[in-house]
Amino acid sequence: MKTIKILLIVMMVWAVSCQNLAKKSDAYGNFEAVETVISAELGGKLLELNINEGDLLSENQVVGLIDTTQLKLNYNLLLVKKQAIKTKLSNIDAQVLVLESQKKNVETELNRVKKLLIDKAVSQQQFDDLEGKFNVIDSQINSTKVQKNSIIAEMNAMDAQLKIVEDQISKCQIINPLSGTVLDKYLEQNEITAPGKSIYKIANLTELELRVYVSGTMLPKIKLGQKVKVLIDKNEKENSELFGTISWISEKAEFTPKIIQTKEERVNLVYAVKVRVKNDGRIKIGMPGEIVFI
Repeated sequence: MKTIKILLIVMMVWAVSCQNLAKKSDAYGNFEAVETVISAELGGKLLELNINEGDLLSENQVVGLIDTTQLKLNYNLLLVKKQAIKTKLSNIDAQVLVLESQKKNVETELNRVKKLLIDKAVSQQQFDDLEGKFNVIDSQINSTKVQKNSIIAEMNAMDAQLKIVEDQISKCQIINPLSGTVLDKYLEQNEITAPGKSIYKIANLTELELRVYVSGTMLPKIKLGQKVKVLIDKNEKENSELFGTISWISEKAEFTPKIIQTKEERVNLVYAVKVRVKNDGRIKIGMPGEIVFI
C-alpha cells in the first residue's frame, strides 16, 4: 500500500512538472517564409530553364529564355519600314532645298522688277506674274514642310514600335528578381508558357518568420523590435535555442487557429505575431516553434 502511495505521489509530481514544462513557452506557431512566384511575362517555347528545386539563386541572375524568333522577325521588319520612312524624309528635304533655291531666285528677280516698275520700265502685269510665282513657291514650301512633319511623326511612331518590340525581347529573358532558394519548379525546358503562367517559386531562407498567437492579456507586454527567445525541437526531449525579433503584431483579434492543441484554447481570441529569426540552416518552412518573452 505504501508503495502505491509513493508511486501516486511520484506520478503527481511528474504530471505537475510536465504541466510546468508545457507552460514554459509563451506562444506557439510555425515558421513561414515570404514566397514569391516567378511568372512568364510573354508566351512562347522555353528554350532554356536552368534551375532545379533547391538551387540557390542570386538577384538578377538569368535563369531561362523564351523563344524570340517571331519578335526578332517583327523587329527586322520594323527596321525596314523605318528605313523607307527615312528615304521619304530625305526626298522631302531635297524638295525643300530645291524650292528654297527657286524662291530665292524669284525673290531676287521680283526685287529687280519692282525697281523697274517704279521707273515704268516693266508693266504691272509682269510684276504681278512674278509675285504670283513667288507666292506659289512659298506655298509649296509650306506644304512640303507640313508633309515633312507628318513623316517625322510617322518616324517617331516607328521608333516607339521598335522600343516596344525591344522591351518584349528583353522580357523573353527570365531574370530572377531576388536572392533565394527555389522551392518549386512548375515548368520544364521546351514546354510552352504563356503570359502570367507560373514558372517557379522562390523564397529567401536566410531569415524566416515564426507566426505565433498571443492572448490579449499578453499583448501589452510586447512591442515591435522586441527580442525574444525562440525554441525549436532538437530531439524528442530537448529544444534548441535561437533568438528573434518581433517584426509584426496584428491589429485585429482572431480565434485561435486549429493548430493550437486544446479545444479550450481554440475558442479564445488571440493576436497574431510574427517573429523574424535568422536561419542557420536548422529551420525549415512549416516547422513548429515556440517563443519565450525575455
